[in-house]
Amino acid sequence: MDSKQTILEGIIEDVATDLYNKWSVALPEDEKNEESFKALSKNAQEVTLFVIQNFMTKFNSAAEELKNNS
Repeated sequence: MDSKQTILEGIIEDVATDLYNKWSVALPEDEKNEESFKALSKNAQEVTLFVIQNFMTKFNSAAEELKNNS
């Protein structure tokens, strides 16, 4: 993690890298090329950001609801 990177940015980068690695290993040999790897990398970044943002929104909403009910 870069020293100028936030903790969340570091987590997103790590998860996206893990997802990319998982997808690239599963890619059939005849489809492994530079174009495919670029697409996988972009998709891994987008999917990771989407999932983490949705998780945080739902988590914060649930926490707010719990706070309001106590």
